[in-house]
Amino acid sequence: MSDPTLPDPNRLDPAMLAEIEALRARTADTRRATVAAMEDILHVPFPVLDHGFVRVVDYMGDDGAVVQAARVSYGRGTRQVREDRGLIRYLMRHRHTTPFEMCEIKVHVKLPIFVARQWIRHRTANVNEYSARYSVLDKEFYIPAPEHLAAQSSANRQGRGAVLEGAEAAAALDLLRGDALRCYDTYEHLLAEDDPSRQGLARELARMNLTLNTYTQWYWKVDLHNLMHFLSLRADSHAQYEIRVYAEVLLDLMARWVPVIHEAFQDYRMGGLHLSRAGVAAVRRALSGEAVSQADSDLSPREWRELWAGLGVPAPDETRQA
Repeated sequence: MSDPTLPDPNRLDPAMLAEIEALRARTADTRRATVAAMEDILHVPFPVLDHGFVRVVDYMGDDGAVVQAARVSYGRGTRQVREDRGLIRYLMRHRHTTPFEMCEIKVHVKLPIFVARQWIRHRTANVNEYSARYSVLDKEFYIPAPEHLAAQSSANRQGRGAVLEGAEAAAALDLLRGDALRCYDTYEHLLAEDDPSRQGLARELARMNLTLNTYTQWYWKVDLHNLMHFLSLRADSHAQYEIRVYAEVLLDLMARWVPVIHEAFQDYRMGGLHLSRAGVAAVRRALSGEAVSQADSDLSPREWRELWAGLGVPAPDETRQA
């Protein structure tokens, strides 16, 4: 993640830019736990995609807040993990999630509508979105960079295959851009904001034909436990690129905010591997020197491939064939 000291004026309208600069100029004494690395970037937008951003508006708690909450639940006379890092790693390892819910973060996000519709599936956050019933949406659309303009995967119904090239890629980009502009022109015509001779259509109706690559904005507040659940899915390499890049910014922000928890999260959740009972049995058999194959493992062919790929080693039956 880059370390901007000022907001990017290309991502914000003048009023918002002025508001951010005023907020960053203010200082306040507090008895709350603060994190210097977060204070440094508070309100600063980190660019995402072609017009989007993520910026931290507020946060509550730090690594110590999780430790504090956890030790209350242990109580006097209960065996304690005395060292903070060890306790955090214990909580993460054994999925004791409640202490992580004591920390919260609030971010302002600008994102394409189709990304927002994926994001909103995580229903454990508090969200307030820009209202196109009351305001006019900006004339900004997400257009993929050429290297992200890919065909449908033949192996994965919700994934991408080879990148489009040449005339086909150019035609796709022209259509995406042309449709977005044409629909926005219709939106403006229906609104008739600049034509006093017509009443125009209500904003809540005029918006209905806008394309899903139109940008929207929202404030998103979530506790740390549910943020980690979001990141475990959306920062994963299998997630759609357009939401993954937002998750990667949030993951970097988490590293600034709660570095010890971030380390444990990377070790046990992002870098770890969850095995089914049949998967554990197959690994045990392989480690004991027993011949094991997909056919006698109670795993489907896909589960079998994913098991050994996750471990980073060839499947035993492939090794024997070689």
